[in-house]
Amino acid sequence: MSFGYQVLGFGSSGAAGPAYIVATGGTITTVCTNYKVHTFTGDGTFCVSAGAGALAVADYLVIAGGGAGGNKRGGGGGAGGYRESSGAASGCYSASPLGSGVSALCTPKGAYTVTVGGGGTAGLSGPGGAACVATASTPGINSVFSSITSTGGGTGGGASPLTGPCGSGGPGGSGGGGFAGIGSAQPGSLVGGSGNTPPVSPSQGFDGGVAIPEDNSGAAAGGGGAAAIGVNATCPSPAGPGGAGATTSINASAVQRGGGGGGGGRVGVTTQGSGGAGGGGAGRSGPGSQTQNADAGDANTGGGGGGMGCVNAGYSSGGGGSGTVIIRYKFQ
Repeated sequence: MSFGYQVLGFGSSGAAGPAYIVATGGTITTVCTNYKVHTFTGDGTFCVSAGAGALAVADYLVIAGGGAGGNKRGGGGGAGGYRESSGAASGCYSASPLGSGVSALCTPKGAYTVTVGGGGTAGLSGPGGAACVATASTPGINSVFSSITSTGGGTGGGASPLTGPCGSGGPGGSGGGGFAGIGSAQPGSLVGGSGNTPPVSPSQGFDGGVAIPEDNSGAAAGGGGAAAIGVNATCPSPAGPGGAGATTSINASAVQRGGGGGGGGRVGVTTQGSGGAGGGGAGRSGPGSQTQNADAGDANTGGGGGGMGCVNAGYSSGGGGSGTVIIRYKFQ
């Protein structure tokens, strides 16, 4: 039988032939009898000690860390970039639509560094009203496996530290939601950040939504998700929910990941936005019925953090959820 590729390995007889992958790294499980799944929730090494030819291919899911939500009428953080192969190489499961037509990676013998991006750090409201915050929110951190890089989620739009200008949602794997600034003075702050930045095909995420200015209702927008745009705020309420994440069963169970964070609501005026399905954190409005800080994105989903609507000092937006890298291949 001819396999039609360049010989990279030899069988016990010395004849040229393909070889299944043998590898270590991450948490290893066996699924569907003939397949191995390596799950990385932190940095590590996918170390291949055997594997050649047409059998040395692996499907993958690479999700970056989600962005943190913004502060003081803050938008929801964008989900971390979501990149996946089609599942054709290791069968027996349903990949998300984002994996459609995407080839698996060739992973012959060698060591492959895996980087799992952390979520963005939540911002903290400081004194001085809506014009400042004590610490700024940060974007998510990239995740990397071999030639695949997923970009961290963008920050939710919000007030900048101390005397700095207010900002729109930040760009990233998915974009952060727009900040509900004063429309006449800060019109650019209402827009969401761009997703799929830098661009890859298929897209690794979606844009953040658009906010309603404070001089109307002060409702912030949801961050973009892996499978949907962050939801625009509506006047007079509510703040926008985060965009939905994507679902794959690469590790044998259907799991949704990559939800965007919900926008923050204005106290007494708007309802906060819910987190996007797939790990996005909910936004909050602050004092009154919602005195807690905004919700963080779920760990190892790349979910965006929720935005904080309150302008009082001491309230925090939600941090982004960390990412994950999952590798799957046929071993026998």
